[in-house]
Amino acid sequence: MAQIIDGKKISTELKLELKDKVAKYKKEGIEITLAVIQVGNDKASSVYVGNKKKACEFIGIRSLAYELDENTTQEELLSLIKELNQREDVNGILVQLPLPKHIDEDMVIETIDAKKDVDGFHPMSVGALSIGKKGFISCTPYGIIELLKRSNIEIDGKECVVVGRSNIVGKPMSMLLLRENATVTTAHSHTKDLKEVCKRADILVVAIGKPKFINSEYVKEGAVVIDVGIHRNEDNKLCGDVDYDDVYPHVSAITPVPGGVGPMTIAMLMKNCVNAVEIQK
Repeated sequence: MAQIIDGKKISTELKLELKDKVAKYKKEGIEITLAVIQVGNDKASSVYVGNKKKACEFIGIRSLAYELDENTTQEELLSLIKELNQREDVNGILVQLPLPKHIDEDMVIETIDAKKDVDGFHPMSVGALSIGKKGFISCTPYGIIELLKRSNIEIDGKECVVVGRSNIVGKPMSMLLLRENATVTTAHSHTKDLKEVCKRADILVVAIGKPKFINSEYVKEGAVVIDVGIHRNEDNKLCGDVDYDDVYPHVSAITPVPGGVGPMTIAMLMKNCVNAVEIQK
């Protein structure tokens, strides 16, 4: 029987630990504050923002919500970010992506003070990760490392394949696995013989953005499979990038969708907010 890696359970454990930490900071007179900016009313973004607010409330982090109109100009958004950068009572700034087409996402990310970049997207955060310095880490890959460690899955010395090379998941995922002493291959849309490459993996992380793309033909017997994707299938049910039912009989451990990687992303955002206090010292 494969181990089902329970992201809901692990994220709850983590949030309870963070709740204790936040309570200790409050006793020292430190209140942690996260500012969340949403431009427009994209439905998926609104759900994510709502979940982030709930997590803040549960852990004891103060959250400030800035819900801006779809037609907000880039200058207005950058001006708000600069104002929040200056505020000593704000520890973390998060701009919910995607942004409307008339706003340059890269410029927005680069305007956030790197010491308040709790999403871990700022070039300085990415640079710190690549050379092993302290800094904020992109929440989804950070959560995957936590899932593996708390499920007692050894990373050191393992052959890992990451399918996907996005700045938010694929690239930082590869760097984090490397930091844990894994041997890492990053595969992507131009990889030749993708099946053969994936079949080498002791740990296969799939962030390809295609529903049920990875089936049992891509997976080595006894591998650990981490599914980052989230989609709705033809029956409107949630599914991942991995064909779970086909792959499950062949693996030693797997994350389900939903309830695997997803809950960890918000838990690690909360961890970044708590870590912000030390980073800002």
